[in-house]
Amino acid sequence: MMTVLRFDPFTADLDTVTRQLLGAGLGTTRAPRFMPVDLFKTGDHYVLLADLPGVDPGSVDVNVDNGTLTLTAERTSRNDDDVQWLSSERFSGTYRRQLSLGDGIDTDKISATYENGVLTVTIPVAERAKARRIEVAHAASGAQPQPTIESTVSEGTGSTS
Repeated sequence: MMTVLRFDPFTADLDTVTRQLLGAGLGTTRAPRFMPVDLFKTGDHYVLLADLPGVDPGSVDVNVDNGTLTLTAERTSRNDDDVQWLSSERFSGTYRRQLSLGDGIDTDKISATYENGVLTVTIPVAERAKARRIEVAHAASGAQPQPTIESTVSEGTGSTS
């Protein structure tokens, strides 16, 4: 059995240039790639959990504008010039995630907490959008409602001859 290894010097060089242009070198500031979130519904509200380990709690911002929920946070990088980086895989910079909210959300009552690197956003369902039971009125058993007819008779004034 023979194993063939492929090496393409052009691809390797292109990958290196791309990493350098995107700031992916060691010890450099790199833009965060994503903010992983979980979203679930429990009872009459939704819960969004976003992983934001190591971000400054003061930089966390939750904002609702025109039906769009925007989550923003920032992780600052170390600015030690005398550090010799051996590995730098943690992203620093601004994280941002936007989600569209439906019409049935009570945007005035959205709340958020940040604890142990997890942002928890509670999104309540609006009262008008909650499921509810509608009572059905029943007529008395065996009796059918009779329509009411009102008539008016106008008396004319006339002369007889």
